[in-house]
Amino acid sequence: MINESDLKVLFGVKEIESAVEELGKKLNKEYSNQELYLICVLKGSVMFMVDLSKHLKMPLRMEFIRLSSYGSGFSSTGKVNAVDISLPDLNDKNVLIIEDIIDTGHTAKFLMDFIKHNFKTKSLKFCSLLDKKIKREVDIDPDYYAFEVDDKFLVGYGLDYDGYYRNLPYIGYV
Repeated sequence: MINESDLKVLFGVKEIESAVEELGKKLNKEYSNQELYLICVLKGSVMFMVDLSKHLKMPLRMEFIRLSSYGSGFSSTGKVNAVDISLPDLNDKNVLIIEDIIDTGHTAKFLMDFIKHNFKTKSLKFCSLLDKKIKREVDIDPDYYAFEVDDKFLVGYGLDYDGYYRNLPYIGYV
């Protein structure tokens, strides 16, 4: 178990708020006067999506799915587990997948491929709070991201260690 006192702050509350607001501005320009579907990958992305949605000015709908590629501990299994992936009709819709972190890229690729296979969207893009390019194993990059990070195990602001620390208002590492 990690002790919160052992965590070092990587991104503080104000840094996160500012970056999320900037992403909102970019998305408002891209999707001005268009309906947008936000697909939130639970559980880690919920704080990010909620905060981001507060800055969005277009009509939007929020959908939630559960995927997992982490077991217990500090690293991704590389295998994507579709816990709950029920979605409405996304045909001819603007779809933005919201994720907390893209590292190996397996989850992002799985979800992008799943939506492309099952729907003919008007647009399909990927937005991640964090981009850990150094860990990428598949050829995929987010269309939008707030921060690029190096190879640290991160917790807080939705990211967890064994289900804990999602509620921290900052992003920290050991």
